[in-house]
Amino acid sequence: MVTIHDVAKRAGVSISTVSNVINKNKFVSEDLIRRVNAAVEELKYTANPIARKMKIKYTKTIGVITADLCGLFYPYVLKGMYDVLTTRGYRLIIMDNEGGYDSLGSIKKFQESITGLIQDRMDGIVFASTIPEEIEAGIIRDAMNHPSFRKNTAFVCIEKNLGKYGVDSVYADSETGAEMAASHLIETGCRKICHITGPLFVTIAQDRIRGYRNIMKKHRLEVDDERMIAHGDYTHKSGYIAMKKLLRKTPDLDGVFVANDQMSVGAMKALSEAGRRIPEDVRVIGYDDVFIASVLEPSLSTIHVQKYRMGKNAAELLLSQIEEKKDFPSQGTEIALEPKLVVRRSTVKEAPNDWILIDW
Repeated sequence: MVTIHDVAKRAGVSISTVSNVINKNKFVSEDLIRRVNAAVEELKYTANPIARKMKIKYTKTIGVITADLCGLFYPYVLKGMYDVLTTRGYRLIIMDNEGGYDSLGSIKKFQESITGLIQDRMDGIVFASTIPEEIEAGIIRDAMNHPSFRKNTAFVCIEKNLGKYGVDSVYADSETGAEMAASHLIETGCRKICHITGPLFVTIAQDRIRGYRNIMKKHRLEVDDERMIAHGDYTHKSGYIAMKKLLRKTPDLDGVFVANDQMSVGAMKALSEAGRRIPEDVRVIGYDDVFIASVLEPSLSTIHVQKYRMGKNAAELLLSQIEEKKDFPSQGTEIALEPKLVVRRSTVKEAPNDWILIDW
């Protein structure tokens, strides 16, 4: 295998000169450039990309950790990041934390993902996970003691707010969004409103169930945890199973707030199989406003999350850290994205169609 030493010897120059020519780090005379390039061509030398990464200051590579790449939420977020980062010459490497809906499995997988990206010398890491906030922040702190860690590696959290731990964060206000969802069901006449949650050790699931409780309490409506709350894992299958359970335990329910649109698909199928008409018998509202919400039959009322903007803002924060060479932990920047109610036919039969085919 031809090495940089062989090139230096053939060209009659130092190894540092060869490195400066290849990496364009410093000024080198035209004569030396010609000699090095001639030696590279004669010897068919190819620079080792890993070794090169170890020597240069920036790798122009960003690592991204998602909680479920196959879910309907993350493609929008990734597109926002991609549009910002690629125009600045960065590449994205994506690692998926899917399957981590038990807390111990999630923690182990997140640790492995962070360590792997640090070993690959990312300039920055954008991450989402399903693990508790304090553990998530602790894993990042521990990762900074890894031998491969470089100072000023940028970190940005999406979906959750880790600002108090010194981590820049872009997140949606899930509690307010849940309050909007429950309020809308009440405004359309529902009084026996059930809730299908995400995994309760996940922060956003806790925020959404808290928002639901807030509004039910405000309107003095019953919340019986055993009969009116069922737990899912954000998949359509879990929404289907949870809805079946609620129909058994609370057959007179007239509304259901589902913690994401993907589970709503399963919930609506279960209602249809049970002969319940939507929205005449049961009104359904989801969360996220992913593409499938507008093309379901009936179309799904939901809470719109600014997914593309989340990715865009995360990328901008990351670049700001890289360019300003911030140390971690710092005063974490917090960007809270406001939710928006989108009314469709699963709650209001006369609502207009608004097919969002551009997202397909």
